[in-house]
Amino acid sequence: MPTVVPVADHAVLVGFGGEINEVTLSRIHALDAALTLSPPVGLTEIVPAMTTLLVAFDPMLTDHTSISAAVFDSLASHTNTASGTRHVIDVCYDGEHARDVSVAAERCGLTAAEVVDAHLASTFSVGMYGFAPGYAYLYGTPAQIQLPRNPTPGPAVPAGSVIIAGQQCLIIPVAMSTGWFAIGRTAKQMLTADPDRPFLVDVGDTVKFRRIDAIELNRQLCEIPANP
Repeated sequence: MPTVVPVADHAVLVGFGGEINEVTLSRIHALDAALTLSPPVGLTEIVPAMTTLLVAFDPMLTDHTSISAAVFDSLASHTNTASGTRHVIDVCYDGEHARDVSVAAERCGLTAAEVVDAHLASTFSVGMYGFAPGYAYLYGTPAQIQLPRNPTPGPAVPAGSVIIAGQQCLIIPVAMSTGWFAIGRTAKQMLTADPDRPFLVDVGDTVKFRRIDAIELNRQLCEIPANP
């Protein structure tokens, strides 16, 4: 049974244990969908993470006890998992666009081709947003290419870089330095500039990567508007 604990005077944190896996993510996304579909009085925001769901409320309209009861009611009455959108994202794993793929391969005891094949074979779940706008944490990196992040960040990688560390994968929304391993690059923009849908993917969606070559990546990059 999940735990529900008060947070300050305006939220409760629903915990689903400490292990990140598909079952935990499915339960979090199902509860998120249920509360969104039938919001309790005073609900202001729902923030999903990899093992928790923060449920915020207006303390002038409700309290911890009422919101906690609504959470448990939703858990009891909604057992189905939420179904998100499936995205297929083109990625180039070649040359300068995959700065760390050889390093990752060496540390995993694999060839660069085997790292790429493992990444392409997995289906990733969008678990949460955090750290920076458009920074979507994808769960599903295969065990054979899971690596701890480097203790110090390396040189900046460009926007669209596909990076991995541990169980997770990210698409960098803007150029930045990172301790994760950059194994490819996509032309897809995580920040859409659409106020109604600011991010390319939503929590609960799934992502599958499809390989393209450097020529195709450069063609797609040239199609990106200068000021989206």
